[in-house]
Amino acid sequence: MKLVRWGDKGQEKPGVLGADGQVRDLSGVVEDINGASLSKMPSFDIDGLPLAGDVRLGACVGDVGKLVCVGLNYADHAAEGGWDVPTEPVLFMKATTAISGPTDPVILPPGSEKTDWEVELGVVIGQRAKNLSEGQGADHIAGYCVVNDISERAFQQEMGGQWTKGKSCDTFAPLGPWMVTADEVGDPSGRAIWLEVDGQRMQDGNTDTMIFGPAFIVEYVSRFMTLEPGDVITTGTPPGVGMGRRPQVFLRDGQEMRLGIDGLGEQRLPVRAG
Repeated sequence: MKLVRWGDKGQEKPGVLGADGQVRDLSGVVEDINGASLSKMPSFDIDGLPLAGDVRLGACVGDVGKLVCVGLNYADHAAEGGWDVPTEPVLFMKATTAISGPTDPVILPPGSEKTDWEVELGVVIGQRAKNLSEGQGADHIAGYCVVNDISERAFQQEMGGQWTKGKSCDTFAPLGPWMVTADEVGDPSGRAIWLEVDGQRMQDGNTDTMIFGPAFIVEYVSRFMTLEPGDVITTGTPPGVGMGRRPQVFLRDGQEMRLGIDGLGEQRLPVRAG
């Protein structure tokens, strides 16, 4: 299934994408697409649900408790940034207040000169995960989605401390357009992952080149924190970010990002000055 959240910002309702490409209202079945529903989704007949109509899509998961990020998980991206290839996953957190929808404007924060893009595969947790053993990670994944881990590089790298301050500005974590359930995705490897700015292809990668796969990442993260249903993990970005280009290029007011992952949909994100 392709699960969505639709409606005005802050008032999203649960939905599901039908085979005809139309959003159907799921609010008579579950209250929201969140931890409670993902841990135990009732059965329902998609074709019997009412149509939602031509609606805005919000972030595909609501009430996200934790937004955990994996850095430098593509060796060629680490190289473009001048970092060593990690021997274990590099973890950091992104504020959940950064979450926004797949067509919402990305707002450049005041003083930003180096806001950058990072298309990533997002993993949505479906079952509580704590101290998982090898081979258990996949059973705790509810589904997958597209994430743009937007990053203000000056805030991230030039102002001291950890990466969080450059990763957590409002609108810096668009999720969606939908969460595709794990049973429909199957193996998430071998999928094209890409991003364009104003029609120019900037990132053009494949999930095959991840250093650490999604199931292993879930197992690894569960050693350091308990993962709850509805938590989201972003799994790193392929090369082609603005910071890694020569000369460097960053987002400007009036531009548009288009990004996607094969089988998981696309985002279209206008860029606006804050």
